[in-house]
Amino acid sequence: MAVTIPERPCPICRASFIPAGRQRYCSHGCRQRAYRWRRAEGVRAPASLSRPARAASVYECPECSARYLDEQRCAECNLFCRRIGVGGPCPHCDEPVAAADLLDPTPS
Repeated sequence: MAVTIPERPCPICRASFIPAGRQRYCSHGCRQRAYRWRRAEGVRAPASLSRPARAASVYECPECSARYLDEQRCAECNLFCRRIGVGGPCPHCDEPVAAADLLDPTPS
């Protein structure tokens, strides 16, 4: 039973090619061009090269209850924090807030 690998478009030149393994670009030249676009300052890469935004994790210090975004160690206590969940900065006060805090119907 033969496995057929579907063709995919190159994100740089849009040429169709059959990937070998995890190959993402059709040629070494397109791969190099993508690398240069990602590394260039002030040059915006094509949308096909940009990765989706990763959800931020909110951590809380067990000692002082300070909250951090994507920081696993408390800067003041020098202790490892526990993960609260996915979240981000509050639009009003810019403090880290977890999505679970916003969705929890019971007041704390």
